[in-house]
Amino acid sequence: MWFRELETKRLRLIQIGHQHSESLFDILSRDEVTRNGGINSLTHVEDARRLIDAFKSAFINKRGIRWGVVLKDSGKFIGTVGINQLSLANKRAEIGYEIHPDYWRKHYTSEAVNEVLHYSFEEMKLVRIAALTFKENFASANLLKKFGFKEEGSLRSYVFLHHQSHDAVVFSLLCGEYRNLYQQTV
Repeated sequence: MWFRELETKRLRLIQIGHQHSESLFDILSRDEVTRNGGINSLTHVEDARRLIDAFKSAFINKRGIRWGVVLKDSGKFIGTVGINQLSLANKRAEIGYEIHPDYWRKHYTSEAVNEVLHYSFEEMKLVRIAALTFKENFASANLLKKFGFKEEGSLRSYVFLHHQSHDAVVFSLLCGEYRNLYQQTV
C-alpha cells in the first residue's frame, strides 16, 4: 500500500511529516479541539512529532491512514482526517478528524470527510466505516448524519479523558448506503 494524496476543490489531503509538527501541535494543544476528540491536549511539540510517527507506523502496518488537511490557496495546514482501526481483511475502518477552530463552520471538515469516504469505499473497497463521538459532540454527530451515518448505540464509559469517564456514541455507514446517497445527490 502506497500513500495516496487526495484533492478536493479547496483542499489537499497530504501525508503528514515532521515539518507539520508545530501546526499539528497548535491544533491538538487546544482543549476545544481535543475535548470531544478522545485524546488529551498535547503539551509539547515533541508530542506532535510522536503522534506523526504513530500515524506513519499505522500506515506502514496497514492499520490506518491519516492525511493532513491543507488549504490549496495558501498551503496552510488546518487539521487532519483519516481512517483508524483499519482491517483490510474485514473491509472496515473508523473515521476521525480534527480541524483548527479558526476553520470551523466553513465546511472544510465535510469536504475532507467526503473525499476520504469516497476513497475508502471506491478505491479501498471497504464495506463499513464507523465513527465514535462523545454524546455531547453534536457538531460531529450532525456531520456524520449528513453523510448518511446511522447511530448504532452507546458504549458506556468508553473513554477516560480529562479526569472523567465519557460515553461514546457509535455511528456507521455501509458502502451500499453511501452509494445510494451519492447517487441521489448527483
